Amino acid sequence: MDRRSFLTSALATSASAALAAPAKQSPNVVMIYCDDLGYGDLGCYGSKIPTPNIDRLAGEGIRFTHFYSGNPVCSPSRAALMTGRYPVRVGVPRVLGPKDTVGLPESEQTLAQVLKPKQYRTLCVGKWHLGHQPAYLPTTRGFDHYFGIPYSNDMNPRWLMDDTKVIEEQATLETLTPRYTERAVKFIEESKGSPFFLYMPHTYPHIPLAASARFRGKSPLGIYGDVVEEIDWSVGEVTAALKRAGVERNTLIMFSSDNGPWYQGSPGGLRGRKGTTWEGGQRVPFIARFPGRIPAGKTCSGVAGVMDIVPTVSRLCDAAPLRNKPDGVDIWPLLSGACPEVDRDPLLMFNNLNLQCARWGKWKLHVARHNIDAYNPAPAGGLVNLPLPKPELYDLSNDPAESYDVSTENPKVVAEMRDRMDRIMAGMPDPVQDARAATLHRKAANSSVGALTRPLQ
Repeated sequence: MDRRSFLTSALATSASAALAAPAKQSPNVVMIYCDDLGYGDLGCYGSKIPTPNIDRLAGEGIRFTHFYSGNPVCSPSRAALMTGRYPVRVGVPRVLGPKDTVGLPESEQTLAQVLKPKQYRTLCVGKWHLGHQPAYLPTTRGFDHYFGIPYSNDMNPRWLMDDTKVIEEQATLETLTPRYTERAVKFIEESKGSPFFLYMPHTYPHIPLAASARFRGKSPLGIYGDVVEEIDWSVGEVTAALKRAGVERNTLIMFSSDNGPWYQGSPGGLRGRKGTTWEGGQRVPFIARFPGRIPAGKTCSGVAGVMDIVPTVSRLCDAAPLRNKPDGVDIWPLLSGACPEVDRDPLLMFNNLNLQCARWGKWKLHVARHNIDAYNPAPAGGLVNLPLPKPELYDLSNDPAESYDVSTENPKVVAEMRDRMDRIMAGMPDPVQDARAATLHRKAANSSVGALTRPLQ
C-alpha cells in the first residue's frame, strides 16, 4: 500500500469509528428500492417530475452521483442487494419468472438473515423477484412477514401475497403503491421498542404503469410522472411514520433503483437503458439519511453500489461476521463524509453470465458487447456476447455519456484494468468462467467504437 492509500485508509478508519460507533440502541434500517427508475427521474437528479419528499431526504442526507445497481435487470440486481455479492456468483444471473422453480440459493445469506440474530423485526413489502416457490420466499429468507407481488407486474399470474398466502390471483395495479405504503407504515408503528429492517422494493415504475385515482392524471409528464409522484408520496408517508414513532434519528433510510429506465423514464443524459451495461443501464440514484450520523446536504461522487449495502449495514448494526465473503465493501466512510472515495477493486458488470465491462475510479472499460440492443428481436443466430475488436475506455469524470474512447491514450490503464478483471474472474464459479471463455473464443467483425458487435461471417 502506498503512502497516500495508507493515509486515506487511516483517516477513513478513525473518522468512521468516531461517527459510527454502535449506538446503545441498534439502528433501524429502511431500504426503499424502485423498479426501473432512471438516474434522471428525480427532482434532485434534474428531473422535471416533482419529488419533494425524496428531494428532502437528499437535502437532509447524502446523494450519490456514481452509484451502481448490481445488474441492468431485475432479479440479479436484487440478489446483489440482498447478499452483497455478484449475482453471477450467487446463482441468479437472469430474470426469474412464474415458471421458474429456482431462486436465490439457501446457501446465500440475505441482509434480513444477517440482522435477525440482533433481534430485528423484519418486513419485505413489494416486489421480491428472487423465487416464488415456498423455499425462496421472503418468509424463509429472514423476513418475519411479506406483502407484495413475488415477481414483476407484467408476469402472470400476478399474485398478491400476504406472507405465503395468495390473497389476489390478479393484483389490482392501481392500488399497489397505497397498499404497500399502508403496510410499511403499520410495521413502523408496531415496531416501537425493537430495532427493525424494512425492505420496500416498489413494483413501479416497471410497466405496466398504474397509479391510484389520487395521482392519475396529476403529472404533465403522463402516467410515468404520475407513478413517480405517487412513489414520492409514499416516501413521505414512510418518513412521517418514522418521525411519529420517535425513531427518525435512529434510522438509516436509503433510496435507490434496481436498474436504469426501460421504455420510458430518463437515464439523465447517460448512454443506454435497462438491459445494457452502458451507464444508463446500471448507474442509479442513491440517497441515504441518518440524522446526526450522515451529514446533511452532501453529494458524493465516489464509486459505490448495491453490493456495498450488506457489508455497510452489517458493520453499522454490529452484526456477526458475514457467512459468505461479500464482493461489496463498507462505504460508511463515504456516507459519513470522512472520505470522498474508498479503495476498491473494479466493479464488474455482467449481462446474464457474460462479463461486458468494469468501473474503476473514473474509468469504465468495455471488453465485450451483445450483437443486438436490449429487448429487440434477435437475428437468426440469436443473442450473442462477442469480444470487442479492441477494449473501449471511457473517462467518466469528463465523459459521463461514454462518447469518447480514450483507450489509445491510456494503454497502462487498459492493461491494469484487464489484469484486475482477470483476477476477479478467476474466483468466479465455473459457469461464469465458461461464459467468458466462450466469448473470447468467438470471432467478431471489425466495428466502429461504441457500435454493436457482429459475428465474423
